Amino acid sequence: MTVTARPEGTRRTQTERRARTRSALLEAAARGLSTYGYGNLVLERVAAEAGYTRGALYHLFANKEELALAVVQWVEETWDAEVGRPAAELTCPVEALTAVARNHAVYCRRDVARVMMTLKVEFAGQDHPVGRALARIRDRLVADFAERITAGRGSGAIPPGPPPGELALALLGALEGLTISLSGHAPHDAELAERAARGLLGLPPAPEGHR
Repeated sequence: MTVTARPEGTRRTQTERRARTRSALLEAAARGLSTYGYGNLVLERVAAEAGYTRGALYHLFANKEELALAVVQWVEETWDAEVGRPAAELTCPVEALTAVARNHAVYCRRDVARVMMTLKVEFAGQDHPVGRALARIRDRLVADFAERITAGRGSGAIPPGPPPGELALALLGALEGLTISLSGHAPHDAELAERAARGLLGLPPAPEGHR
């Protein structure tokens, strides 16, 4: 029996098509989760809004839980690319934390930004894979914020105050709440997010023209 190898171009096209389908479904699911929550999410509606059939969705995701976990990972990856990594390149802790505040506000201008907060509220107090994934992300961000706060206090750039871990939790909570409340109010959302961050850190507002 002779097996004919599939042309490399065909495999690449199929891989690209699968990636486009997956991306469209994740974005539609993120919008749906932001609007309806996990419990009220209808997979058929997600598929239709993405422009695909229910079969295409189930070909990539076994069930709602797997889809939601993939959405959480997708949001984490896009947030890291647009907010986390640019801030990580800044050596000054104050600049890094205020950059996170401003860039987080910009990231939250899109219609998928509420998904993490919506899921966090829905799964609060529950031992569920989606809740555990959200807790892992929260713990990672809090640890990163706390490390920068500690470094800033060590250099004198950030004044003494509450323990770094508690301040980091407050900073994360403030940014989440503020940017959701001010969604659609650009450019004031980014400016006020930075003000909130500087205020919690015990810093004066940034001078005009510094931003």
